[in-house]
Amino acid sequence: MPSTSTYREWILAKLKNSTDITYTALTPDHFASVLELGNRVQGEGYLNLDNLTDYYQRGLKDGINAGIVAFYRDQLVGFRLTFAQGQWDIDQWATPAEWDVDPATVCYFKCNTVDPAMQGYGIGSTLLSKAIDAAQRQGSNAGLAHIWLASPGNSAFKYFSKNGGRLIKEHPNKWQYAAMYEGYDCPVCYSLCACVAAEMLLTFSQQ
Repeated sequence: MPSTSTYREWILAKLKNSTDITYTALTPDHFASVLELGNRVQGEGYLNLDNLTDYYQRGLKDGINAGIVAFYRDQLVGFRLTFAQGQWDIDQWATPAEWDVDPATVCYFKCNTVDPAMQGYGIGSTLLSKAIDAAQRQGSNAGLAHIWLASPGNSAFKYFSKNGGRLIKEHPNKWQYAAMYEGYDCPVCYSLCACVAAEMLLTFSQQ
């Protein structure tokens, strides 16, 4: 029996067809695969069982789940973690006075991750669309995200802008605390993480 990583590589190396990509709500059964993919793409220590469990709970509201996962055949190849409005902290990395929307109606797009072998098949945009649908049903009018400006080719910023995100403010050292005290290993900084986050707002009425 091949190892899990070898089997994943074999599956993803085969001819891809977008009709083989399916989406479903995140459940605890998906946690192990989400942890593997998230830490491989975002950097070791970005997710752990404790914070993923917390993030999952923050995405549940009124019987609606805003966490979404994507599968290519039987392999998890993408996920989006979203916090329902009122279930995340508006801290020093947010600028609600510049949002032009009631902060109480804003959800938070915590993380979007797609396996590099599956990029170019619309997975990221579909995950976002499905998360927006869930967030709207939960009562949100907009969503905030902190976009990693060090992504290859600044692809994260381009992707979120293409989908309607508006830049509010840039925040240097957004993930430095996590690198210092929470075991996060930034995939691009050689020493202490100094990556800049773009605070971006996506207003759903403009979709």
